[in-house]
Amino acid sequence: MRSLWQGTIACGLVALPADLFAATEEHGPGLHLVHSLDGGRIRHRRVCELDDREIGPEEIARGWEAPDGRTVVLQDEDLEALPLPTKRTIDVAGFVDEADVDPLLYARPYWVGARGPGAQKPYALMTEALARSGRVAVCKVALRSRERLAVLRPRNGILVLHTLRWPEEIRDPGDLSSPAPTTNRELALAELLMDEMAGVDITGLHDDYTQALNSLVDTLAAGRTAAPPLEPQPPVDLMAALEESVRDARRARNEGHDA
Repeated sequence: MRSLWQGTIACGLVALPADLFAATEEHGPGLHLVHSLDGGRIRHRRVCELDDREIGPEEIARGWEAPDGRTVVLQDEDLEALPLPTKRTIDVAGFVDEADVDPLLYARPYWVGARGPGAQKPYALMTEALARSGRVAVCKVALRSRERLAVLRPRNGILVLHTLRWPEEIRDPGDLSSPAPTTNRELALAELLMDEMAGVDITGLHDDYTQALNSLVDTLAAGRTAAPPLEPQPPVDLMAALEESVRDARRARNEGHDA
């Protein structure tokens, strides 16, 4: 893995030299944008709207538009001189229980690696202390030209930095709750259904989109028409649907045990 960030995690007087590595990668089906009439690939080109010509990467900088409409051009060396402590230091502001962090805030995870022999002991100590306490360390870090809120948390003996969205980035959903009343019998059946369906092995679930896409491509290439799948419809009798779902889940669980 290639290090995306190098710096120091600071917690009080304890300094931990560290590297950040991308923890996830996208696995897409490999679709491309094409011209619908002839299948030609659609390419994105960087064109200057003033010169009306394509620009090479060596001519590209970042810009900030001032209130009066002027554009302030920022080169890479300008950004390197940005007086921001979090560019090279992840300063731990404090600790909170992991349950106190709203899951909506979680954005992107990064593996944290100890950099150098002197970082091994504080790395092990921070990882184990967080695991024993059930807490996460709240901090800030500058990544990809933005300062981000983040938490440090342990995972199987490895330290993970998980960037968070700023609270003001969470959109107000308005009132999307349902006014429909529920009965105690319905709630009891719903809880029973959850009990029967408890214990999902997430590692056994896979993305079926690519397989479905390959089947669709084969169908279209053979000159056939693909039929859209039927969408589940809300049940007419909710209680009957719950009861049947409980029976199906119980049957599937028993068959799994017998296997």
